[in-house]
Amino acid sequence: MYKLPKKVLFCKKCVYSNIKPTTVPEWTHDPDRKGAKYLKIANDGICAACKNIEKKNKIDWTNRETKLLQLLDKHRNKHGEYDCIVPGSGGKDSVFASHILKYKYGMNPLTVTWQPVLYTDYGYKNYINWTDNAGLDNYSVRPGGKVSKAVTREATLNLFHPFQTFILGQKNLAPKIAAKLKIPLIFYGESETEYGNPLAENNESLSSKNYYVRNNKDQILLGGKKLNYYKEKYNLDSREFEIYLPINDKDCNQNKIEVHYLGYYLQWVPQEAFYYSVENSQFLARPFRTAGTYSKYSGIDDKMDDLHFYTTFIKFGIGRATYDAAQEIRNKHLTREDAKLLVKKYDGEFPERYFSDILKFLNIKEENFFKIQNDFRHSRIWKKIGNKYFLRHTVNKDGTDD
Repeated sequence: MYKLPKKVLFCKKCVYSNIKPTTVPEWTHDPDRKGAKYLKIANDGICAACKNIEKKNKIDWTNRETKLLQLLDKHRNKHGEYDCIVPGSGGKDSVFASHILKYKYGMNPLTVTWQPVLYTDYGYKNYINWTDNAGLDNYSVRPGGKVSKAVTREATLNLFHPFQTFILGQKNLAPKIAAKLKIPLIFYGESETEYGNPLAENNESLSSKNYYVRNNKDQILLGGKKLNYYKEKYNLDSREFEIYLPINDKDCNQNKIEVHYLGYYLQWVPQEAFYYSVENSQFLARPFRTAGTYSKYSGIDDKMDDLHFYTTFIKFGIGRATYDAAQEIRNKHLTREDAKLLVKKYDGEFPERYFSDILKFLNIKEENFFKIQNDFRHSRIWKKIGNKYFLRHTVNKDGTDD
């Protein structure tokens, strides 16, 4: 079983625990989580994500916008050709980033979409609204089904991570298209520091190349397995996986690819991005809340999304409600006490709505799925009593060992 921090601690300001994993390059995930890192909680009891907000509250945003304008002027194309790339799906964050770059700052962004593994109805409608109503050109890529099913299945079996193929595409597609089309400037929305990555990563707008550049193809893991594994088990040639792989270092450097976080330059608040996207692309929230949380507008593109946050609850004791509530505390939209109640009510809720569709796609029987699930319950997080599992520690201090 993979290693975790020896003692479970909770942030005194939000609802995160130190069991929350920080972001690492997606193709480095192995079943033992050898390179895993977890959220830091300082001696004062405050987590890295909350420390980041304290730092952001002191930022001179007028100065940051001036820096953004300087960057945009450096790349602005005076002949009407594309001058930046915004990856996304038509969700609230990609709508906000692409629309404001085009209509407020006068850029001509090309939006790039790695299609979800299993589109939801609302996800597809919002993708169409993004391009049609917001008036943004789009390159859309749908990876081949054989490889997609194989990698998603293996990621579920080996990592209990069914969302990996989508994350791989979201991170790796844009730099490759940027290189092919000679559009070196790429914008994502939020930095990983918003969710607890080390504060040093937020000292500049550039994303670390570690997230999207490869040096050695032989070291890459997909679904926790090297590429030759898929040749042997699925008879899939390594060439068929190229679309999932990060750009190689040579192509990245020759084309001077720069990946920036727009949230470094502009104040980024998810709720405000939601209202902006409704107004400017007719973004649709679902009439029902997302499984495992209380909101209706986050992560609604892919049927796998709900299951993804359920798997994080199984592996780390942290579900979608914890992620949402922690961020809303930091943005002063929730008190910690109210957030704790929402976590207690919704975290770990089983995502029943799309479950049968997902099992069919993965070619996994229901009983096998639940066996895999229980294999990924870490004894430091879960206690088995009879035939049921209970969290040992919770932010509400009602775990079996609290």
